[in-house]
Amino acid sequence: MKDKNKIIIPIVIATILFFVVFVYAKPSKDETTTDVNIKQTTNQISDNSSSRAVLIAPETFYDFGTIQMKNGKVSYSFNIINGGGTDILLERVTTSCMCTVAYIVNKNEKIGPFGMPGHGGQVPKSNYTIRAGETLEIEAVFDPNAHGPAGIGLIERVIKLEYGNGEILNLNFKAVVTP
Repeated sequence: MKDKNKIIIPIVIATILFFVVFVYAKPSKDETTTDVNIKQTTNQISDNSSSRAVLIAPETFYDFGTIQMKNGKVSYSFNIINGGGTDILLERVTTSCMCTVAYIVNKNEKIGPFGMPGHGGQVPKSNYTIRAGETLEIEAVFDPNAHGPAGIGLIERVIKLEYGNGEILNLNFKAVVTP
């Protein structure tokens, strides 16, 4: 009987510990994958009556497809909307690689270029105010020649918009670079 208890007691304890960890370690509703994906895609869309600062990008990803180095730079403009009820200060615009620059485009005004921190000096702060309900564009410009022959193949880049109290909106693109 003592040998049987030596086996049963650890199994019971392990089962109880597993149950406790399973119940208390599961993510809350706010941390589920679906909620995270929805949050990234819509970047916390809210109605315009909200006083919360919210940048909305109807599209956060663009695929240039196959591009040739010999044809030079390519660009794409992402639409950005201030979906909150207050103005938003777009503090910084940065890129993930020196081969990419970004511009803020609003009506007849083009501000930038904004690039990768640490390459070519300090990236200036944008400090651009987006009025409540206002729409503007972030133009992504990619230079397939920036890396020379080593830059052939699949590339994936990010433009990061920093605003509010540490809020970030990422705009992503990819391309397959050929000579």
